[in-house]
Amino acid sequence: MEMNDMVIISVDDHISEPPDMFRNHLSGDLLESAPKMVKDENGKDVWVYQGQSFASVALNAVVGRPFEEYGMEPTSLDQLRDGVYMVDERVKDMDVNGIAASLNFGSVFDFAGGRLHRVPDRDLAVKHVSAYNDWHIDEWCGAHPGRFIPCAILPTWNMEATVAELKRVSAKGCHTVSISENPTCQGLPSIHNEYWKPFYKAINELDMTICIHIGGGNPAPHASMETPIEAWISTMPMTIAYAASDWLQLEALHEYPDMRIALSEGSIGWVPYFTERADFSNSRHKYWTHSRFQDLKPSEMFRRHFLNCFIDDAFGLQNIGFIGEDNIAYECDYPHSDTLWPEVPERLWPTINHLTDSQIDKITHLNAMRWFRFDPFRHHARADLTVGALRAKAAAAGVDTSPKSSLGERPLEEGEVRPVTSGDIMKMFMRHEDADRLNRMAGQEA
Repeated sequence: MEMNDMVIISVDDHISEPPDMFRNHLSGDLLESAPKMVKDENGKDVWVYQGQSFASVALNAVVGRPFEEYGMEPTSLDQLRDGVYMVDERVKDMDVNGIAASLNFGSVFDFAGGRLHRVPDRDLAVKHVSAYNDWHIDEWCGAHPGRFIPCAILPTWNMEATVAELKRVSAKGCHTVSISENPTCQGLPSIHNEYWKPFYKAINELDMTICIHIGGGNPAPHASMETPIEAWISTMPMTIAYAASDWLQLEALHEYPDMRIALSEGSIGWVPYFTERADFSNSRHKYWTHSRFQDLKPSEMFRRHFLNCFIDDAFGLQNIGFIGEDNIAYECDYPHSDTLWPEVPERLWPTINHLTDSQIDKITHLNAMRWFRFDPFRHHARADLTVGALRAKAAAAGVDTSPKSSLGERPLEEGEVRPVTSGDIMKMFMRHEDADRLNRMAGQEA
């Protein structure tokens, strides 16, 4: 196999949703009360909903910017590549990057709908979640069949509505959902509580996959407000290990042997030690802890139920024997700051070409197809989805990959030279959380 022969499915990308996303799925009062995008006095695009404001964050959508212009400042859609929020342009950006298909997490409600747990009228939010899922499944994913893996969010504060939404989106062809890795961060019972039993039952009866994405619950720790922000960014993927340890102890895994959980944007290099440690701890402590792992090892359960997803992890790919070649999938993370767009094949190939063709196929697309119950070849010939074929298509279409410069608000004062800290970033967030003012603006524009 050569680099251009790869078929690459990315199991973790993101959308900055367009302002008209609810137009075709709601009407009347429901449309009027849906989230709205408004411009603040500085020209920044901000979502407002039920007294909350959700500022767009540049590290959420810096694809195509020069590295020196990366930052955390709120931004407007016209500063971004069109592919961040326009589906036809997204497919062009996928083509030029050699990406055959993509699973996309949303932004407006966060990756797992966490912002909706803080709104005052959560009955209304249930209806807006369904409208969001309709837009995501029918308009975004439906615009290019075989190029996107649908991923729904759920009104998990209402279990009856959650189960109903699972059944509804499954009937629409969506087999993946994103929920918080730690619902206690949203004021809900823990994943070990009886509250979640109907969810686990429905997920397994409907043969659906659960995505738990970093940042959807457990926060990446900031050692201090004076700590350089690079420390936080460096450790961010490894925070998924806390979720993995918690979910590995789930009773439902013993009850449902086919249950599937994807650890989104968590990478893979940490997995060998994690599973080794889990087995060691179990061997020492299972006698007094009344552990569920008496005969089956935690590492065996981990391989049975968990998919590990990576962006750039040469170490992990040198150690797939300790992870499992059936438990690894690739992710591009477009348009976030970690994305290797438009050079994914050039970055991936040197780290993976020591493997057999069969292993490469599993890691680049076959595992994604199996874990997410997704088959792009129902809609496209395999030969048309290779890196080489997609890039030839992008070249014919003249896809422009030149950097888009749009320097906005910076974390440091002009002339200040020192490492940006966690405190600097927190201050930037606080400057853009005047929800009452922004909601008044939304009412004026409606």
